[in-house]
Amino acid sequence: MPQTKQAIKRVRQAEKRKLHNRTRKSKMRTLIKSVFESTDKTQAEKLLKDAISYIDRMSVKGIVHPNNAARKKARLTKHVNNL
Repeated sequence: MPQTKQAIKRVRQAEKRKLHNRTRKSKMRTLIKSVFESTDKTQAEKLLKDAISYIDRMSVKGIVHPNNAARKKARLTKHVNNL
C-alpha cells in the first residue's frame, strides 16, 4: 500500500489511465475484427482506412507500441489485398 500522499495520488492516476486506455484498446480491437470479418473488398477498404487511422492515433498516444501498431497495420493491409 502506498504511504505518501504522492504515492496515493499516483495510484489514483494510474487507475484512471488504465480505464481510459482499456476502452481505447477495446475499440481498436473491434475495428481490427471488423476488417477481418468483412468479405466485400470495397467495404473492407473503408474499414481498413478507419482502423489504420485509429491504430496510428493509439501509437502516437503511447497506448500501443509503434512496432505493434505497424505489425497490425501490415496484417490488415495484407488481408484486404488478398480479398
